[in-house]
Amino acid sequence: MVMPVPDRPLGCPPGLEYLTQVDQLLIHQKVELMEVILGWETNNKYMVKNSMGQQVFYVAEENDCCNRQFCGPLRSFVLHVQDNLGQEVMTLTRPLKCGSCCFPCCLQELEIQSPPGNPIGYVIQNWHPFIPKFTIQNEKREAVLKIVGPFCSCRCCADVNFDVLSMDESTKVGKISKQWTGLVRESFTDADNFGISFPMDLDVKIKAALFGACFLIDFMFFEHSK
Repeated sequence: MVMPVPDRPLGCPPGLEYLTQVDQLLIHQKVELMEVILGWETNNKYMVKNSMGQQVFYVAEENDCCNRQFCGPLRSFVLHVQDNLGQEVMTLTRPLKCGSCCFPCCLQELEIQSPPGNPIGYVIQNWHPFIPKFTIQNEKREAVLKIVGPFCSCRCCADVNFDVLSMDESTKVGKISKQWTGLVRESFTDADNFGISFPMDLDVKIKAALFGACFLIDFMFFEHSK
């Protein structure tokens, strides 16, 4: 089942009209047998669906073998987001930076482009010694929303929630949830499921930035070898 193509509002980047009709997205990472059997890191692939189970996007990582094997979850990447017609509607780019919670000199970031080559939003990690924090920026690099995660991202038999908050962190706007997929899958693969919720009337470009933030969170906290 695929989601019907809605009308594109004025000012909406081509392909993002799908996001105007949803307040939830479900992201399912494909299980790769080579990773399960050999522990050999492959390019990630994801299916994106709406709350009715209709396919909205397909996401594929572009990366080289050395980067995947030697840099692991810290690796830079380019994620290509395609609609149901196979057209690339978004490109998510993460530069290579060192990761350390002790030093704020190399914080992670992600750029969202739509159409490819045209930046429409950014996800910027904020330094904090204990809690994952991010800022969502619009195309003008203006801060719009905050994302605040839990003290511990490792939870057995439970979802892990990253709250989407207003800039003063007083109002909850939505959330990004890493969903518990069962003991066997959690133990032997790094293929995760995520859910994203946001207001239906949120600006489509900010929805796209929250969509991108989900993948940065996946790589930073859940993309580890089993």
